[in-house]
Amino acid sequence: MDTLVLSQGYAPLHVVSWQKAVTMCFDGKVEVVSEYDEDIRSVSLTIKMPAVVRLVRTHRFVHRGPRFTRSNVLLRDDMTCQYCGATPRSSRKLNFDHVVPRARGGKTCWENIVTACIACNSKKGCRTPDEAGMTLRRVPTRPRSLPFFHARLSLGGGIPDAWKSFVYWNGAMV
Repeated sequence: MDTLVLSQGYAPLHVVSWQKAVTMCFDGKVEVVSEYDEDIRSVSLTIKMPAVVRLVRTHRFVHRGPRFTRSNVLLRDDMTCQYCGATPRSSRKLNFDHVVPRARGGKTCWENIVTACIACNSKKGCRTPDEAGMTLRRVPTRPRSLPFFHARLSLGGGIPDAWKSFVYWNGAMV
């Protein structure tokens, strides 16, 4: 189970494992706002599993942008093939494509990776889009941010009931 971490002003910041949330509680970094029904037991202690926690102090961090992960690339590209525009029902039907192939020195980074359907990825092969006669719908760039909860909803996660009063989606509560 995951735990939602809120800022001091109750704005969603990120999601951590319940184990990390318990550690943060014992370190005095967060306070528990909402709990799941499950118990966490040790030899001498029983507590409820934290569902939502709030930071006790202001959290300062350097924003470096989203991590380079499969789910974040899918979010950036709207789960759409960047060559033909196909939007398959499952994210598993999309591959990563190196715009400049790795065999030609292309790096695996935000600026050189796009999502592509299997047919377009096969058609392009080990060529650049120009050589393959294909055009990109969008030039791949490093995003400054991504929708926080869109990943959970679109990639099949869903939001736990304990989070619903803290998470707003499209201007309305989820």
